[in-house]
Amino acid sequence: MSILGSGHAIDRRNFTLGLMLAMTAACNTDAQSRSPAHDVNWRSYRDMYMRPEGRIVDTGNNGVSHSEGQSYGLLLAYKAGDAEAFEKIASWTQAYLSRTDVALHAWRYDPNSPNPVADQNNATDGDLVIAWALGMAGQRWNRGDYSTRAAQIRTAIRSRCVIERHNRRLLLPGLQGFVNGTEVTLNPSYFVWPALDAFAKLDGQSVWGPVITDSEAITRLSRFGTHRLPSDWIVVSAPDQVAPARDKPPRFGYDAIRVPLYAALGGRQALVPDIAAYWRACLAANKPIPAWVDVVTGEEANYALSAGGAAVAGRLLGTAQPSQLVNDYFAASLQMLARY
Repeated sequence: MSILGSGHAIDRRNFTLGLMLAMTAACNTDAQSRSPAHDVNWRSYRDMYMRPEGRIVDTGNNGVSHSEGQSYGLLLAYKAGDAEAFEKIASWTQAYLSRTDVALHAWRYDPNSPNPVADQNNATDGDLVIAWALGMAGQRWNRGDYSTRAAQIRTAIRSRCVIERHNRRLLLPGLQGFVNGTEVTLNPSYFVWPALDAFAKLDGQSVWGPVITDSEAITRLSRFGTHRLPSDWIVVSAPDQVAPARDKPPRFGYDAIRVPLYAALGGRQALVPDIAAYWRACLAANKPIPAWVDVVTGEEANYALSAGGAAVAGRLLGTAQPSQLVNDYFAASLQMLARY
């Protein structure tokens, strides 16, 4: 079935995730050389979190689904060479999350709600990875519908989710709710470097180069507190003025854990030297890496990183990663992505 021919597209919501390009060819070869039946990690992930119809389920959040999870499923199915699973995930995403007014996706699907996609806003990281995965799959499996949809999403992201403020091109987290006068709220973990690099190769450096350059600059500026760590959410109020968002906990935590993940997968470890230094210091002191750090007060969580966070730390530092895939959607997703 063509994902563009699915007839269920319904109105969606309003909301208030790499790999360096140089690795893409190697990963393509790796995935093509294996049957998905022999990819134990992918098979486990698929069995735990993918419904038969292609919906990726957030088991830690009342069984909802997100464009983020669908994007992870697509990327991981692509890497495993699992064309059947990829098609199911792509078709479900198109049918139930695609917006009718713009080639983006509603961020959340709640099967327990009378209106499962009441919030029509998108989550730009999910759209980035969906477009990236569809573009690669279109080339590998000669699927013109995948390639066409990927191009549509890229165009929508560039035209609708990138704004010019403070002499920068800022990648918004979503269509609505992130611009308040001169202040723009951003999420540094939404800078999915391998996807952006792939877009620049497809559409041209002139289209995506400025977005990439300014997102790198924002990442360098997002270093706060004693350990110089990024917070989950930030506010840009001037060309070089970046601060933790005031309306959210100023933590290097659940979201920001993906900043070093995408930096490592996108060949940009130089963007996150302070994170690496902080994690190495924890290991040298023989203490667990805390799950979060308040970048203002320095307070640390009294519990350690999840297996997913530990996998990200292992990928960035070149140390061992947890071998057992955990039974938690987000942690398991981080584990799988850290192995990408």
